[in-house]
Parts: sequence; C-alpha cells; structure tokens
Amino acid sequence: MVSYEYVLGGMLVSLLGSVFFMIIRSTLGGKKQFKVSSEVKSNGFGNGEFQPEMEEKSTDVVIVGAGVAGAALAYTLATEGRRVHVIERDLSEPDRIVGELLQPGGYLKLIELGLEDCANESIDAQKVFGYALDKDGKDTTLSYPLKKYSSDVAGRSFHNGRFIQRMREKVASLSNAKLEQGSVTTLIEEKGIVKGVIYKNKAGEELRTYAPLTVVCDGCFSNLRKSLSAPKVESPSCFVGLILENCDLPHANHGHVILGHPSPILFYPISSTEVRCLVDIPGTKVPSVASGEMANYLKTVVAPQVPPQLYNAFMAAVEKGNIRSMQNKSMAANPLPSPGAILLGDSFNMRHPLTGGGMTVALSDIVLLRDLLRPLHDLDDAPALCNYLARIILYTA
Repeated sequence: MVSYEYVLGGMLVSLLGSVFFMIIRSTLGGKKQFKVSSEVKSNGFGNGEFQPEMEEKSTDVVIVGAGVAGAALAYTLATEGRRVHVIERDLSEPDRIVGELLQPGGYLKLIELGLEDCANESIDAQKVFGYALDKDGKDTTLSYPLKKYSSDVAGRSFHNGRFIQRMREKVASLSNAKLEQGSVTTLIEEKGIVKGVIYKNKAGEELRTYAPLTVVCDGCFSNLRKSLSAPKVESPSCFVGLILENCDLPHANHGHVILGHPSPILFYPISSTEVRCLVDIPGTKVPSVASGEMANYLKTVVAPQVPPQLYNAFMAAVEKGNIRSMQNKSMAANPLPSPGAILLGDSFNMRHPLTGGGMTVALSDIVLLRDLLRPLHDLDDAPALCNYLARIILYTA
C-alpha cells in the first residue's frame, strides 16, 4: 500500500522543487486546434538520408532513445553545435499513461533549452497552477508560487506522445542531427572505454555507430542500464489509467489527488476536453481487464470515492472499456563510472510517478550536462571528457 505520508511527501517535494527551480532561474521575463505528426521520419546530416557508412569521427554524441530525455538532449546538444546521432526504437507517436504533467520547474528548463513551444497550444497543452487534495469529501488546494513570474510560467499537462513528437520534429529539422529508427543491442567497448553502439536499423541490418560520448536514455525498461549501473528497481504499485471526456475538474487547471482507500486516485487535464484518471493499485498485479474484474473494481471500490463532478464521466470511461495499466517503478541512481558513456532520464533513476517529478529531473540534468560540456570543444580529448563525466555523475547521482 502507498502510504499517505508518501503521497503528501511527494506533493511537498514537487511544490518545493518548483520553488527551488524558480529561485535558481530567477529571470524570465474555445477549443484549440493542434496538429502533430504521428510519425517522425529518420533524417541525416542535412541530406534527408541516413548514411550507414559514415566515418567514426562524424558524430560527437550517440544518444540511445528519443523519449522526453533523449529528444530534449538531442535538440540541446545539436543547437550547441554538436553532431548527434539519435537511435530510437519506435519513431511513431508514443501512447503512454504517464509523463503527462510537467512541473513549473520543468517548464522553466524547457524555456532554457528553447523547447517551450513543444508544450503549448499546438498540442492542446493545459496550464497547471497547483494541486487539490481531497480526503473524505473535503478538499484544499496547494498552489505553485508563481506570483513573481509571467503568466506563461506554470506547470503543463498534455498527451505525452504529442509532447515527444513535437520535440522529435525539432530534432529532425536540424542539419547536424540524425534521428533514426533502430534497436540498440550492445555498447561497443575498447580497453574499458565505450566507443559507441551496435544496433539494428528498421530494415533489420546490424550496424555500428561511433562517438566519443554515448548517452543512454532508453527509459524505465532500459536494456543497457546494467552495463552502466548497479540498479535496484522496486515496483511498489500499479497505475490503472482512464480518460474522462467533456467534464470539468472541481478546481480548474489543478492536478487532483484523492486520498482514497486503499490508495490514491489522480485526476489532471491532458487537453481542453480530456481528463486523465490514474488509479493507484498496491502491489504488482491488477484485476483482469478481460474478465471484467477490473471494471467491477473501478465501479465498486473507486467510483464511490470519485468527486461528484467527475462521477458520470468516470463511469462512462469505465463502460467505454479503454482501460490501461502499467507498473510504477522506483530506482535510486547507482552508476558504475564508465568512460565514454552515461545514463540519463528513467534509465538512470526513477521516482514514484505520484511525485510528478521525473520529467523535471531529466530536463534539469540535460541543462547541467549541456553546461558542463560547453568548455569541451573536442570531445575526443579523453582525459578532459572523463573528468567532466565524473562531475556529471557527482551532480546527478
């Protein structure tokens, strides 16, 4: 069971984290239509085609994965003048039930990285001004401290896939970034130094790509994590996800946490007409959707605890039957220093999604990595690169 102390602690961490990021980033100055490509095509260095025979020295950084962390990192390093090669398992639009609420501190990092236009009205993103906590029908709100900032500064909630596709589109538009669909299988090591990766492209051909620096951002199910860290992954609970349509939250533009029984229920907007509902179920197994056990659980256990304003929409979503589930994971960072490679994002560390801090942490690490690499004009300078990688591990672990 997820204790309420943990939930409240997570909320306070998110709010205090927003305060922290705002302090260190102290200077900032009807239905929406949106269109995002469902698939981003592979590209090359300015010629629209990937060249597998490219020389080893033609790439500065290999990035494994183009989710939130990988896509944001690729755009950031490419705009810094680095030649990047991004390899993503599937370039079609992701369809996830988490990674949908970005804290204000994370939005400030998007601004710093020049990616704030990926989380605006073009994807029907919604502003979030804080949380509402509800227990036994009584609620209160906790607002982000935003008074010192422009009206644009707030949290953002959205469809995760739309957000990622917008960032991928920006990466694909850069002449010094290659975005390719493929599955990375192995890190290439020579004398204890990671030199690149082996991967299979969309056609199934096994290829190699080399760079002085490899950044692994292949997410919570990383298959390369064990090569670069000693992970201890915990799975305290599962999320069951639904989308409620055409309903109004009790407190507009707020994430809602229902301190229910046996565990929390979350509601937050992901578009101008949709509200995400996440039901936390303790343990690693959930009632069967196919047998109808899940629908019965949602109707008999969860529905009586849903705020009256959302009850009809919740029941309609259950009846519609598009019920998704996923395991929640938690993992402290425990890197094994490996010259030539680092982990970033969920492949490096994870916190329970209830805290809503994962994307903010990843974007903050990207800003840190960018700033640490700026003085290094030549990443082939192995001693200098290893020194900077050690500093990165120190700051982000």
